[in-house]
Amino acid sequence: MATVGDNELYSIGDVAQRTGLSVSTIRFYSNAGIISPTDHTDAGYRLYGIRAIARLELIRTLRELGASLDDIRRLLADETTLRDLAAAHIALVERQMRRLQARRAVLRTIMKQHSAAEQVSLMHKLVSMSDDDRDRLIDQFWDEIGDGLDVHPTFAERLHQMRPTLPEEPTTEQLEAWIELADLVQDGDFRQSVRKFFQESFSSPRARHVTSPAMQERIERHRKIHLEARAAQQSGLPAGSPQAQDITNRLVASLAEFTGEQDTAELRRRIAAPDHTSASHQCAAHTVSRFTSLLGRYISLVATINGTPQPDPADAAATREWLAAASRPGS
Repeated sequence: MATVGDNELYSIGDVAQRTGLSVSTIRFYSNAGIISPTDHTDAGYRLYGIRAIARLELIRTLRELGASLDDIRRLLADETTLRDLAAAHIALVERQMRRLQARRAVLRTIMKQHSAAEQVSLMHKLVSMSDDDRDRLIDQFWDEIGDGLDVHPTFAERLHQMRPTLPEEPTTEQLEAWIELADLVQDGDFRQSVRKFFQESFSSPRARHVTSPAMQERIERHRKIHLEARAAQQSGLPAGSPQAQDITNRLVASLAEFTGEQDTAELRRRIAAPDHTSASHQCAAHTVSRFTSLLGRYISLVATINGTPQPDPADAAATREWLAAASRPGS
């Protein structure tokens, strides 16, 4: 170490120890004009002051963060600010992260599904799709499903709303779910089966009435009451409480809207003690079972991609039992 006036100067070897950079790297930066020695000895050895060492430490950090030599030159020449440089590199790092996440999702899917070599390119294309490409793929699926259905036009629009929205920074699980979903909706057998289900389910003359906006609004109100009942049941609200009675009364009124029945006491009785052997119950159960077996995976994957709660049959059963208890006389 030497001194010039009140400034301490360090040899290139000392600077290397202080900064963690190699001697050759320091020489490279010096020869490139990015950093300059503070002084030279008579023998020509380079000496560096504290300011030069601080610059070298900044350069090392910026290089580790991916900054180019040109970026660093502009910064040290006051042609750009550290904030602007950081902002530019944040964008670069985020793009790199998205690419790495996509690669990881493809590799994990390969491991899980034992994918064939020819599928790898397809999976990479699926995970690299733009938002518009993803929307177009889902729209094509529902366009084919709804083509020729004798339903109200707004119902077809509601089908299109059953779509995934991949966030800007998806997790690996969300990317894996998108790969599987994209593959699923392009499967010819799956599309044919879903189309057949909807054609059969909405083939009656009442289809346009059932799918009308007014009926869809009723269905949505009924669904919200069910969600309220589930939340109440999960919170531990007693089935005999006034709040539970209020929910049950509104559910019965909602059912009366659907069926046109005036005997709400009979509706309440059917909720309290459902007849699982009746033809109407078995028909409804069969429809629900077909829907679940066909579109259950689609719905589950969409929920994963959108980050929404997964449907849980156990929750639905517990809610039905709670409503049954709340509907019994004297509860």
